[in-house]
Amino acid sequence: MAETTVAEVMAELAALEDPKVRQVNEKHGDDHGVNLGKLREVAKRLKTQQELARRLWDTGDTAARLLALLICRPKAFERAELDAMLREARTPKVHDWLVNYVVKKSAHAEELRVAWFADPDPVVASAGWALTTERVAKKPEGLDLGGLLDTIEAEMKDAPDRLQWAMNHCLAQLGIEHPELRARALDIGERLEVLKDYPTPPNCTSPFAPIWITEMVRRQQDR
Repeated sequence: MAETTVAEVMAELAALEDPKVRQVNEKHGDDHGVNLGKLREVAKRLKTQQELARRLWDTGDTAARLLALLICRPKAFERAELDAMLREARTPKVHDWLVNYVVKKSAHAEELRVAWFADPDPVVASAGWALTTERVAKKPEGLDLGGLLDTIEAEMKDAPDRLQWAMNHCLAQLGIEHPELRARALDIGERLEVLKDYPTPPNCTSPFAPIWITEMVRRQQDR
């Protein structure tokens, strides 16, 4: 197979640009106009290409970076490289995909979780919380779960948006996965009222922690 060049990929992404998609994305802080389903189709065709992924990331273009995260090899990145990428990932979707599709599969995930969790930049800290939430659900051994609730109780109400969202997710996960903490998690959620009035589409679960916890526990019991 002939090597695909960055220029060819950028031309393809430019052809997929849709002003209506961009308008919707920009409301969420994402500056690109490529339908994500079409982006995934491009990624499927390109398959895994680590060097191309690195070069696409280096363009700084949001759609190119999203594509890079779909075609990269997560375990090929060094810790310092992932740290630098996260600090450059200022749009929500790139940040989210980098954490979920790449960092979580990396051998450096735990080291980065600890470093980012304590970072003074709230966007970087939100990635540390996202990785902590993953551990709360899948590998809680060694985590101070009560201490997480203490921090959420003290800091979530006044945290910047992205960090607040990540802390709220962790609060919900603590209540869903750990029955011994559920009453306290529900109480914190009720008192802080974070995301209580968040507009939630029909058939979707509200991100307000008490509703979220109650609904997910009900589904677990119905299984």
